[in-house]
Amino acid sequence: ELSKYSLSCDLVLQIGTVCDSDLLEVLYRDHQITIIFHAAAYKHVPLMELNIAQAVRNNVFGTLSLVRFAEKFQIDRFVLISTDKAVRPTNVMGATKRFCEMILQARAAVAEPMRGPIYSMVRFGNVLGSSGSVVPLFREQIDLGGPITVTSSEITRYFMSISEAAELVIQSAALANSGDLFVLDMGEPIKILELAKAMIRLSGRTIKDSQHPNGDIEIQITGLRPGEKLYEELLIGNNVTPSSHRKIMRAKEEFLDWEDLESTLNQLVAAQEKNDQEAMLEIFSSHIEGFDTRVVR
Repeated sequence: ELSKYSLSCDLVLQIGTVCDSDLLEVLYRDHQITIIFHAAAYKHVPLMELNIAQAVRNNVFGTLSLVRFAEKFQIDRFVLISTDKAVRPTNVMGATKRFCEMILQARAAVAEPMRGPIYSMVRFGNVLGSSGSVVPLFREQIDLGGPITVTSSEITRYFMSISEAAELVIQSAALANSGDLFVLDMGEPIKILELAKAMIRLSGRTIKDSQHPNGDIEIQITGLRPGEKLYEELLIGNNVTPSSHRKIMRAKEEFLDWEDLESTLNQLVAAQEKNDQEAMLEIFSSHIEGFDTRVVR
């Protein structure tokens, strides 16, 4: 997408993993990086329920790898792209993203003033049209003649456009003091069932149900997937204050200090290397508010 535009800078593409510290150092030597927007995470909720060790390795330890890199080379700013699923998570993906937030919060608390990086986190919900969004899925299902699949008639989600999300993330980076956790104002949550109905109507088709057996597109309720919540939240507590931007708020939330978190991360490393799923889930349950292994399992 970026290659379509006339940019005032060179665009360099590099394949790799943030878990590869040697690659990160090569990238710094070649490009003198000054800011990191960290969006490298596995985000597919049901798949992460089945691949807990890989979710932990990529999401949690990938973030820790980037933090060590940022501190070694004194990167100016580090922005973590987080998710509403990190709030009282009922799934592994959300739990790993909450751990990512806590890593940045803890490191910001012990960082030396004026020695970078400025750590910040941006927490928001679903982005319309992005990879994994229900909108392209519903569009594909409509094009195929249906049915549209919705996991629950009561499920709701927050939505934001790609351009608005990207702009607010960049703007939050400029506002950040180290340790800031930003929450984006995403308006009111939308019922997924109503979104499906609206997309059918906007496509020029009609809804097929018991009252309209001759309609074009049927909506099937398939049941919640493993780890899926009926609704998402953006805040763990109520301690939120406005910023200078009307759609960006600062949240204050409790977190582990670095000494305790480092000890917990060492336990998580040992469990991940052994693929001890019960131990990893127990660590999440012990350190993340609202996480319940019985819900996930």
